Amino acid sequence: MAAHEQLAGHLGHLSPEQETKLSEFKTVCTKEGLWVPGKTRTSLDEAALLRFLRARKFEVPDALKQLQETETWRATNRMDELYDTLDVVAYEDARKVYHQWTGRRDLLGRPVYVYEISHLKNNMSAFESSSKILKSPSSTASDGAPTQPIPGKLRVLCGLYENMSEFVLPLCSAVPSRPSPHTPITSTAHIVDVSGVGLMGFWNLKNHMQAASALATAHYPETLSQIYLLGTPSFFPTVWGWIKRWFDPGTTSKIHILSQAEMGPTLRAMMRPEDLPKKYGGELEWEYGMYPSLDTELGKVVPGLKMGDGKGKDGEWVKGPLRWVAEEGDKPKVVAKGFVGGKQRDEVVAVVEPV
Repeated sequence: MAAHEQLAGHLGHLSPEQETKLSEFKTVCTKEGLWVPGKTRTSLDEAALLRFLRARKFEVPDALKQLQETETWRATNRMDELYDTLDVVAYEDARKVYHQWTGRRDLLGRPVYVYEISHLKNNMSAFESSSKILKSPSSTASDGAPTQPIPGKLRVLCGLYENMSEFVLPLCSAVPSRPSPHTPITSTAHIVDVSGVGLMGFWNLKNHMQAASALATAHYPETLSQIYLLGTPSFFPTVWGWIKRWFDPGTTSKIHILSQAEMGPTLRAMMRPEDLPKKYGGELEWEYGMYPSLDTELGKVVPGLKMGDGKGKDGEWVKGPLRWVAEEGDKPKVVAKGFVGGKQRDEVVAVVEPV
């Protein structure tokens, strides 16, 4: 698919009718108190509003309903507080069983994630143990309204989605050397490797995968651009039948099943060889389980980000929740959040430099 086709419906690539719909949506969101420029949370900007519109085919009433439900869900579950107070160890255990950002981007500038399903079995027990000890945000909101904290497993999964929206996407948007530098990056590309997973393995992962997909579809709409599915076994037609029942049509339409012969050429057409892991036909020395390896342009935006892990160690990726903080009149910063050793962390780990 050509770049202009993939960017259709995004800022800077709207049809006159879509421009009208966006203006109408902004007006009604402001009237409903959902969106106030300069006051609403940073990640709910014009580009985010467009995600809700695209998810609902630019039908304003439907997009409004989904946004209202999402903002109610965020308030009920204290999402900002949840992310900022996640235990760093629990967060890292969750990262081991879900999609992982390579630190690289595709040719449109979208972050590329890798998900190797076979690692789930080995790492799931540690994830489940750590998620059980997580403390929920306080049960009463600042306005006195009761909250309904979500279970530990979903809290850390939410934390990973928050990391994407609150750190990875704004970081990638800050890089000007991409085909449409004035269009914010609002979605991700995923390489999903299912090699080594048996038939019962897929079935046993049903609830795990459904929860992740349902969460993204409901509250982080249109953040998934493409899924490249690799290593499919001979019995995969059976699994594909399950998947089409487990996930919504919007998600399954973005899945591209690649054979071994198709893998390298297809993925190299999507991203530079130096940004594609060697295992999948590229040149990047990166394996599932490693921390992000920032490409040169990203490194220029946040020089020094790899230095320190919140405990004074040098040369390591900063573990745990990260937040992109942009304040008027000041350079954006990357702030490390979460609990380390039972203490709240609120540490500036990088100052964003113009590129």
